[in-house]
Amino acid sequence: MQTAVSQEGSKSIIKLVGRFDFNTHREFRGVSDPIVTNAEVREIEIDFQGVDYLDSSALGMLLMLRDKASGSGKDVSLVGVKGSVRQVLEIANFSKLFKIS
Repeated sequence: MQTAVSQEGSKSIIKLVGRFDFNTHREFRGVSDPIVTNAEVREIEIDFQGVDYLDSSALGMLLMLRDKASGSGKDVSLVGVKGSVRQVLEIANFSKLFKIS
């Protein structure tokens, strides 16, 4: 998986490309942890446009990010979700936990 981070005002965007699975947990945490601790960031947007696969460990990583972010007063949203990735998120009822578009 490839990651890229950009900032738009108080919103930080993490763009993911490729497979989001157990093998990418270090990379994802390495990118997301500094964003959670950044006091200037109020919203975290995860861009799934380039993600073609995710597994249960990716769901766990998203839940941990959500918990850490909410503890810091930040909102997390998932954007660009499509295809089988959308199906996995819907089956896991993530629409009740995240804003998904």
